[in-house]
Amino acid sequence: MKKIGILGGMSYESTIKYYDLILQNYYNSYNDYNYPEILIYSLNFQKVIDYELGNDKPKYIEYLMSGINSLQNGGADFIIMAANSPHAVYEDLIQLAKVPILSIVKATAEKAQRENLSKLLLLGIKFTMQSSFYQDFFAKSDIQVITPSEPEQDTINQIIFDELVIGKFTEESKRKLLNIINNYEVDGVILGCTELPLILQQKDTNIKLLDTVEVHVEAALKYYLIQS
Repeated sequence: MKKIGILGGMSYESTIKYYDLILQNYYNSYNDYNYPEILIYSLNFQKVIDYELGNDKPKYIEYLMSGINSLQNGGADFIIMAANSPHAVYEDLIQLAKVPILSIVKATAEKAQRENLSKLLLLGIKFTMQSSFYQDFFAKSDIQVITPSEPEQDTINQIIFDELVIGKFTEESKRKLLNIINNYEVDGVILGCTELPLILQQKDTNIKLLDTVEVHVEAALKYYLIQS
């Protein structure tokens, strides 16, 4: 059986969710305990943030690869990065890695296509919203991706880093996020930070939410079952 490697720590809240969802989804599908074997390497979250904010791409790639190499050396047959922002350098990482790395962006784009969505609002940390990796990939499928205004990005970023990554969830912050979503005429929203699904669920809005954790886990489990 193949071993799944999770590159986590970005933040611990989303890493826990990945592990939990993989095992939950497996059991719900097969009703047995033949769970996938999983390796987790938890990065230093502050280092990741510093490399992103410092725009130090070589050091950023080097640090991410240190975690990926640890997973490879531990026997992982493929890897998922339990965060959206590292996918800004996904193309660089897959050139350096010895095992496949499954893209959260690709999985989310395929989900958007299945849902026949054409214009999406991207929410995430400022690094993700101000990068272009989501826009560039989705454009290949003729799907438009837009981002909130600068002040709204500041609000979202603050909620993520000051609250969600440490497990703090408030109704006030949920209302702020929903108000931002309602400012845009879109047919879907990309929850492009793996902490956002912890506070926003589909029952909170009539607009289609693309839970990037859920779609990434679904893709990982599908790949695991095919390869095993």
